[in-house]
Amino acid sequence: MAASALTPHGTAFPEEGRCGYFVEKKKRFCRMVVAAGKRFCGEHAGASEEENARKRILCPLDPKHTVYEDQLAKHLKKCNSREKPKPDFFIQDINSGLKDETEIPDQLVPISSLSEEQLENLIKKLRKASEGLNCTLKDQIMSHPALHDALNDPKNGDSAAKHLKQQASILGNIENLKLLGPRRCFVEFGAGKGKLSHWVDIALKDAEKVHFILVEKVTTRFKVDGKHRKKNSVFERLQIDIQHLCLNKIPLLSKEKLPVVGIGKHLCGVATGVIGDIMWAKNISGLWALEQWISTISSE
Repeated sequence: MAASALTPHGTAFPEEGRCGYFVEKKKRFCRMVVAAGKRFCGEHAGASEEENARKRILCPLDPKHTVYEDQLAKHLKKCNSREKPKPDFFIQDINSGLKDETEIPDQLVPISSLSEEQLENLIKKLRKASEGLNCTLKDQIMSHPALHDALNDPKNGDSAAKHLKQQASILGNIENLKLLGPRRCFVEFGAGKGKLSHWVDIALKDAEKVHFILVEKVTTRFKVDGKHRKKNSVFERLQIDIQHLCLNKIPLLSKEKLPVVGIGKHLCGVATGVIGDIMWAKNISGLWALEQWISTISSE
């Protein structure tokens, strides 16, 4: 729990019906709603003098929140971080590569431990293996009219402006690849709040039979996909690590048989490679739109 002062000098009172705990790190009161007759929310109830007798501990499933020690057993049955039944599209480590090729720890050594001769030989092998490959990334920073108003909003800070430019460039590249259209399913990997799918949906306007599948491994607050309730577009969110995701077994894809377009903005290099494998190697009829994004983001 963050350090706090219950009644900090020179600080306004908490809003009516809100927690009276002052979060020092954020320089404001907690904004959680409190129960009737209570001064603090459940998370900060330990700060209340009348409740000091009850001890709060970190949840063993997720240390980001706390729980009363005497209610731990009850909490574990309903905690959002508890293990849930696995869906059909969950296949353990399906995208982790072949274990017999990757799990050979006795042969793995740090590059720093190689001799000069061994390092030179390794460089020669890498150069020979990459002969004929086009290793130069071409910057293709584009934009899209769907984000025109948002990009020119004077209220944008540096961070918001950066993300909007990246999203506009991704949309521009998707359209340039002729992937932005009706009767298809967009799968956003590492979706976060779902803002990339949000802008794709706006760009498509009233295109018919458009589906969005948002893949994210953690619970996300302030999701924007919940705002979309149009007849022609369907949003579905899957909480799963892409390491275990089998696209072929997602009911929507197997039922609708729509072309699949993979999109993403919040992926690391390794995840980008995994997504490419998922799209091409799992017999999915679709096109991959992330290739253009790699050079777009690297230029920011």
